[in-house]
Amino acid sequence: MLPSMSLLPGAIAELFAQASVTGVLTLADRYGLLAAILEDSLSEEERYAINRVLRAVCRGHVHVVDELSVVR
Repeated sequence: MLPSMSLLPGAIAELFAQASVTGVLTLADRYGLLAAILEDSLSEEERYAINRVLRAVCRGHVHVVDELSVVR
């Protein structure tokens, strides 16, 4: 049995804002997106934000990195 995953309130908005400002999607961000996508209770606004982040990655505006955090 897989462990239960749940998001913190506002996690998608924070992830979207952070990726927009830094231009980076970290490993931790990707796990957050995975948990969000697997969650059944996402709002339409949260789904839209996830799609915007993924489109930004596809267009090269946001880069995927293997670091856990961009804070140094």
